Amino acid sequence: MAHIMLVEDEADIRELVRLYLVKEGYRVSVAETGEQAMELALRDRFDLFVLDVMLPDTNGMELCRRIRASSDAVILFLTCKRESDDIIAGLEIGADDYVVKPFNPNMLVARITGHLRRSALAAASDAGRRKDGRLWRHGRLEVDFGNYEVRVDGNAIPMYAKEKQLLTFFIQNPNQVFSVRQLYEHIWGWDRESDERTVMVHIRNLRKKIEQDPGNPRYVVTVRGFGYRFCVE
Repeated sequence: MAHIMLVEDEADIRELVRLYLVKEGYRVSVAETGEQAMELALRDRFDLFVLDVMLPDTNGMELCRRIRASSDAVILFLTCKRESDDIIAGLEIGADDYVVKPFNPNMLVARITGHLRRSALAAASDAGRRKDGRLWRHGRLEVDFGNYEVRVDGNAIPMYAKEKQLLTFFIQNPNQVFSVRQLYEHIWGWDRESDERTVMVHIRNLRKKIEQDPGNPRYVVTVRGFGYRFCVE
């Protein structure tokens, strides 16, 4: 049974989402402040966090940073803001995805279920690659699937789970062009209008970590009008 933490200061929304998640069979812990959330996070293990961006004692961005310091669990933001800056800031600091309020609770539950399913599949796939112990190397970039470590010029590079999944997908499909929608469906597994920002921010984060010059990428190349291609020629 997956364990979910819901951090939301509005009692009506918190209880409604909790009831929907419990009905689907999830174990749910709730918090209305950032401090309560961190206390729970230190005491127990969670598979997914749902974080409201605006909290009474802190904000979801700072809470995301603190959670990411010790957890690779899926992080999903709830935000009332539709501005790109707010959404992009959350994705850049380690969030996997976001939902804009007001939302349909069934849609939120479906999104959560999709993320947990993808996370479980990715973990099983990672376990298989670790068992295989394969080392992938091209130029200055190395991926050791034995311990799932990414190295650039021999130096280990910390990566969030979605960045690793995106890089692994590219490695498995070299020199092929994928649209933003295709990448979202493969990595996030959910089709929606705002998927473009999620993919583009994660691509930008990945480039910052593996490219010598992120503004002139060698590996993750933009194919204008089509999408992205991982070049290993």
